[in-house]
Amino acid sequence: MLISNAYAADASATGAGGTMELVFMLAIFGLIFYFMIFRPQSKRVKEHKNLMGSLGKGDEVLTTGGILGKIAKINEENDYVLLSLNEATEITIKKDYIAAVLPKGSIKSL
Repeated sequence: MLISNAYAADASATGAGGTMELVFMLAIFGLIFYFMIFRPQSKRVKEHKNLMGSLGKGDEVLTTGGILGKIAKINEENDYVLLSLNEATEITIKKDYIAAVLPKGSIKSL
């Protein structure tokens, strides 16, 4: 009997304060989510979009699959790129799969 009265008194005493604590904690979690997940991801997407816009014929690139090649042709309407791996081998990949543009002469130095 004494225990149930103690619980009832405890619940009524922290009812309004508990709601404010919950709202404050949700706001903190929202800020953490924004600064640790959403904002860095949007920066990466923006940088990748700028990289895709700056591609040109003759650029040496690295794909997400680890393939090194030189851009032989860019098809702007379909967003495909023709990569020349060597003098005899060419592959077609989607422009989005290019991870980085390498400095000139990188492929020959390997």
